[in-house]
Amino acid sequence: MTLLQAALDVRERAYAPYSRFKVGAALKAGSGAVYVGCNVENVAYPEGTCAEAGAIAAMIAGGDDRIAEIFVVADSPSPVPPCGGCRQKIAEFAGAEVRVTLCTTDGAQKVMTVAELLPGSFTQAHMDRA
Repeated sequence: MTLLQAALDVRERAYAPYSRFKVGAALKAGSGAVYVGCNVENVAYPEGTCAEAGAIAAMIAGGDDRIAEIFVVADSPSPVPPCGGCRQKIAEFAGAEVRVTLCTTDGAQKVMTVAELLPGSFTQAHMDRA
């Protein structure tokens, strides 16, 4: 199964009764394992979780800690980028050169690198003291 198909499949299981905006994410870890996540809304809106965060949590729970590639799929007129928080989460576990493919359910795609998705990212290097 391709990452695109995995993201499309998990998107169908999203819990989005409030926005009705279902998102699916699938990532390939450095080990080659594939992890998926979907958005899960909550009536207290800030308590919901994003698809990308779910896939990353599944990756960590699965014993991996590096993203080699990630796909994000939503039913939108144009490819939808991850929110700011998810961009930072992706950058935590992926190198600047890692490919991020944003997709619509109609097949439109936009491919970016993590560096393009989150220029000027906050990294652990900012916390290191000389």
